Amino acid sequence: MKRFVLLTLLLFVNFLNAQNFNEFFEDKTLRLDYIFAGNSEKQHAFLDEIIQYENWYGRKVNLNKVLLEGNGQIRVKDAKSKQIIYKQSFSTLFHEWLTLDVAKNENKSFENTFLVPFPKNEVFVEVVTFDKNRKEVILLNHKVNPKDILIKKLPKSSNEKVKVIQKAKTENPIYVAIVAEGFTKEEMPLFISKAKDVAEELFKHKAFANHEEVFTIVAIETVSQESGVSNPHTNHWKNSVLKSNFGTFYSERYLTTSRIKNLHNQLAGTPYDHIIILANTDIYGGGGIFNAYTLTTSNHKKFAPVVVHEFGHSFAGLADEYFYAVDVFENTETNQIEPWEQNITSLANFDLKWKNMLQKETPIPTEIKDLDKYRIGVYEGLEGTGLYIPSHDCRMKTNEATDFCPVCQRAIEQLIEFYTKQQ
Repeated sequence: MKRFVLLTLLLFVNFLNAQNFNEFFEDKTLRLDYIFAGNSEKQHAFLDEIIQYENWYGRKVNLNKVLLEGNGQIRVKDAKSKQIIYKQSFSTLFHEWLTLDVAKNENKSFENTFLVPFPKNEVFVEVVTFDKNRKEVILLNHKVNPKDILIKKLPKSSNEKVKVIQKAKTENPIYVAIVAEGFTKEEMPLFISKAKDVAEELFKHKAFANHEEVFTIVAIETVSQESGVSNPHTNHWKNSVLKSNFGTFYSERYLTTSRIKNLHNQLAGTPYDHIIILANTDIYGGGGIFNAYTLTTSNHKKFAPVVVHEFGHSFAGLADEYFYAVDVFENTETNQIEPWEQNITSLANFDLKWKNMLQKETPIPTEIKDLDKYRIGVYEGLEGTGLYIPSHDCRMKTNEATDFCPVCQRAIEQLIEFYTKQQ
């Protein structure tokens, strides 16, 4: 009887905590455009524009929680009750810039865009970031009146621009848009073919295959005036629709776009929450930024596993499990701080990571000579950083791996369920 009363009480508490989407939000999207600026010592965020889309394509459950802390968060608070009604975590190119030596003496600004569900009533929006010690810093706090006549309404994109690659079989799907970069109108059949290859490759990996029914994947035909993408290392600059380029932070293979507003303008009115950008080039490279976008080459022979690797970054917030001495910003945590990414650890608080997935006799740290003995371990895989990884056979480690390691797989599946099921 006592167990029944306790269970009933727990279910009642969970019911109270389960926020109803329709209580606070309309089926629309509020797009918030910001400028992040500053240096490694002092950062600022400035509101640029507020834009409304028809329909909301983000999650409708677990609205006031985040599963991953990220490098920053957007928090929406109901102005009347002051309660948090929506949260989303993120990372940005700005956060990467702050880790560079040049950021100690120079200031730089970056565009950033965030999508939140459209509120029924006035709200306060907090833009939060975390410093190098993982201490919370509020960069901006501003009010949004949903009835403000200056909230811009962008025209809906033509349906001809959107091609459905896969349609979810659930009521609360995860929307992924695959976007063309550097493809001319005549090259769109090639882009659609590459987009289908991406979807096929994604679902070869167990974490996504186990939840294939929750994904709606669309291809967005964004047409470029010129074929290809810009590469400053070869002095080639292209008039591509998303203005991407190699050479981000002078890293030869790092391919990104800093024109974030333009990216979202191209997608306005299309069904999207997560973004994969396919660049029309055979040069090896790419980039993935948590809850921002994946951007990769599409003509290189290894493009398919690279897309999945970068989507591991942008969708699931997974860290790289490799280290190159020339990398400019990767894996700069210290051993006094536990990284927020689920697949690396400094051992500062390993209980929060994959400790419960280890065999009982697994030594911590684990020596590389014991790779065959322990499928999951605590291996020094990030030389000189004081960080450890769970495996040397993982999509986040190498292109030759056939799948994500069990730790990364668990992290992806937990996030998929967080997006689709009330917790």
